[in-house]
Amino acid sequence: MADGFKFQEWLQDTVFKPLEDKKMPVMEHLVELQVRLTRAVIVTAIIFVGTFFYADTLVKWIRIPLQNMFVPGSLSWIPTDLPTVPFVFLAPAEALWQNVKVAGLFALVLGTPYILLEFWHFVVPGLHAQERRFVGPFVILSTLAFYLGLLFSFFFVLPFALNFLISYGVNAGFIPQLSIAQYVGFALWFLLVFGLIFEVPLVITLLAKLGWVDAPLLKRYRKWAFLTAFIFAAILTPTPDPFNQCLMALPMYIFYEVGIVSAGIFNKKKTEAQAQALVPAVAAAGPGVGKPSPSLPAGGGDSEYVGVPTGGRRH
Repeated sequence: MADGFKFQEWLQDTVFKPLEDKKMPVMEHLVELQVRLTRAVIVTAIIFVGTFFYADTLVKWIRIPLQNMFVPGSLSWIPTDLPTVPFVFLAPAEALWQNVKVAGLFALVLGTPYILLEFWHFVVPGLHAQERRFVGPFVILSTLAFYLGLLFSFFFVLPFALNFLISYGVNAGFIPQLSIAQYVGFALWFLLVFGLIFEVPLVITLLAKLGWVDAPLLKRYRKWAFLTAFIFAAILTPTPDPFNQCLMALPMYIFYEVGIVSAGIFNKKKTEAQAQALVPAVAAAGPGVGKPSPSLPAGGGDSEYVGVPTGGRRH
């Protein structure tokens, strides 16, 4: 017990105390983080109970893109020419486990605003006013971008990919018969990946705001970004076919180009703001700023700037 107390005292004195500020010690930060994480887990678990109750309905919704195509003009689904695709399960608990996965994903998606709210309340005391004005909108926009990625994948990418793949197998003479585990895993993975892909422009904008990248640098690495997009797509796609790889890689690279535009706009605004901040200082200093002054002594030891006199000329 004594050794454990000594180790805890040493850890507090050598690790935590140097990191402490005058407002709140590190241990209190950790306690607050634990409380907020516990709240987020409890709320997500409560939402999970509700989503699991409607898990069968959610699975039916996920099956919609398999044999239907979304028409943006009429905002409706129309059936495709594919034959009826029956689902099978290959293990006793496979169907139950898929309901748990679907319910868990929907609970996480629905609980994301509350999780971000707890995260915001945890970090906002340590932010300056300028950082709060930036971090708040960034968190909101990143959440909306993730939801837009989910919707784009569900309404456009999944129906197109599934229709192509199933049609290819049917035309080759095979009978479509899908495992519920394979299909749910395929659909959920596509939804998650496209939700993250839609975050690429915001991540690039954040890096540009921090000064780590700029538009000229991103333009120089276009070829490498294109190659990296296809490498990531090859790793992330649940199937090895090049069709799904292109479905993920091309939007990823397109959002990289959008990030270049966003970084250019951000850098332009920053340059204009710096120029506007410089104009009053130059005007206050007078017209002689930037020109050598012959009246200054050559051996002056004072390096502090002296303004140009407004009176008559010295003799």
